[in-house]
Amino acid sequence: MSIRRFWSAPKTLGDVNMVTEELKNLYYKRLLQIEKYYSFHHFHSPSYEDADFDNKPMVLVMGQYSTGKTTFIRYLIEEDFPGSRVGPEPTTDCFTALMYGEKTQTIPGNAITVDPKMPFRNLDPFGNSFLNRFQCVQMPNQVLESISIIDTPGILTAAKRKLSRGYDFPAVLRWFAERVDRIILLFDAHKLDFSDELTRAFGALHSYEDKLRIVLNKADRVDSQQLMRAYGALMWSLGKVFRTPEILRVYIGSFWSEPRLSCDHYQLIELEEEDLLADVRNLPRNAAVRKLNDLVKRARLVRAHAHIIGYLKQEMPTIFCKESKKHNLIYQLPVIFTKIQQQHRVPAGDFPDCTKMQEKLLGQDFSKFKTLKPSLMASLDKLLSTDVAKLVPLLQLQEEKKKPLPSVLDGEFLGTFRREHFRQDPFKEIRDDESSEVDFEEWAVEKFKPKYDEIFYNLSPRDGKLSGTKVKEWMTTTLLPNSVLAHIWRLADVDKDGMLDNDEFALAMHLIEGKLEGHWLPKELPSHLVPPSKRPNTPSEESV
Repeated sequence: MSIRRFWSAPKTLGDVNMVTEELKNLYYKRLLQIEKYYSFHHFHSPSYEDADFDNKPMVLVMGQYSTGKTTFIRYLIEEDFPGSRVGPEPTTDCFTALMYGEKTQTIPGNAITVDPKMPFRNLDPFGNSFLNRFQCVQMPNQVLESISIIDTPGILTAAKRKLSRGYDFPAVLRWFAERVDRIILLFDAHKLDFSDELTRAFGALHSYEDKLRIVLNKADRVDSQQLMRAYGALMWSLGKVFRTPEILRVYIGSFWSEPRLSCDHYQLIELEEEDLLADVRNLPRNAAVRKLNDLVKRARLVRAHAHIIGYLKQEMPTIFCKESKKHNLIYQLPVIFTKIQQQHRVPAGDFPDCTKMQEKLLGQDFSKFKTLKPSLMASLDKLLSTDVAKLVPLLQLQEEKKKPLPSVLDGEFLGTFRREHFRQDPFKEIRDDESSEVDFEEWAVEKFKPKYDEIFYNLSPRDGKLSGTKVKEWMTTTLLPNSVLAHIWRLADVDKDGMLDNDEFALAMHLIEGKLEGHWLPKELPSHLVPPSKRPNTPSEESV
């Protein structure tokens, strides 16, 4: 089933824009001046810009090479994208941001980072070595109207020593992890390995585990016993790396649009696919909630940072022994963290990583630090205690008013036969000036129809039509993913009555065979595939 129609976003986003504008005001009027006053950007992430608030939800796709990252993205958007290559060797060597555009084009990294409308301007500090391996691909794809997708280079598996990519790979991952709405990390079910670079990449995702979704991909390539062993090994390895009491959800699947191999856990794969796609599908609805959550996390980090800088400034001597005192304070930073927690009741979870903070402090001039300013801290406390609370009712109102997005790529094949899907023909309407040409256009399915009719009548139609249940039972024998079959059903059920006559069944068969041969399914039903009996103003209708 194609994901496209699912992602048709509402044209009026009044409540979303209202919340977004309020978040901007809170950041620019309250938080930004505190960040500048205490040099927050020298230690942590750069300041937010308008594009960080206005951009669509982003999905970061990560994984070791040959785990199916690019294929997973192609599965979501149902088409190839410029620069995509698939193979068992490392084929993706750059970060690619897939975004919506009126025409297909590729924008290099140096150009995209100077565009104020794009959320990538703060990638400049990573230098040309990174920007030469960063690009933005814009496409007129309906999925990308509601989300953006970030494809990443494959993480090396065999590297036991620290190999240089020419830029700080974990730091770039962390930059994206802070700004995206969902992080999808793929593993190969029959090639499970944890490398040094993967462990460092996990370190970059620290504190963003709430956005992380783990996928054990290519699960149809192993039997049930092997899958159980791989799943257990993956959970054990993840527990060692993340060291959190919460158990990360691991989805089992085979995320590509080609036929899956027959296996005992085929139904499990389908159910897991439904769960993951439902999670991704809700990202546009939850975009404002995520932005609010990220702003609160940032404000709490700014508060802890301000207390640290203020304490260090207070302890520094005015004239003598500055350098020795500086190194002594850096050495005692863990103790300082504990003192601040006790004196100012700042939760331990709000503090930055102590080791990384010590490294950053080594290159700083403590004499330029600022002491705590009560008015700024009071403003920050008001933001966290009062201002954010006022936005919660707006978010709740937004959830009540916003209708669920139209579901297509929901992995729920049975949902295809629900009556609400038969309201109208969702495909491209034929213009009046095209009708005469279409009426007499040859039907591409006609020459194959005799063999399709044989199958149709063997399924025992009633009143010349097959019910959705009968068609579903037969279609699932092709082992195509439910998402693909549901899209084929929608294309074939031209009159939207929830059943297929012999012409519509022949069309469905034709689309299935094309997919089995490796062709992409059409976004909308082309005129040459519309059965003559379903075309407007056909000669037979006029003669009657």
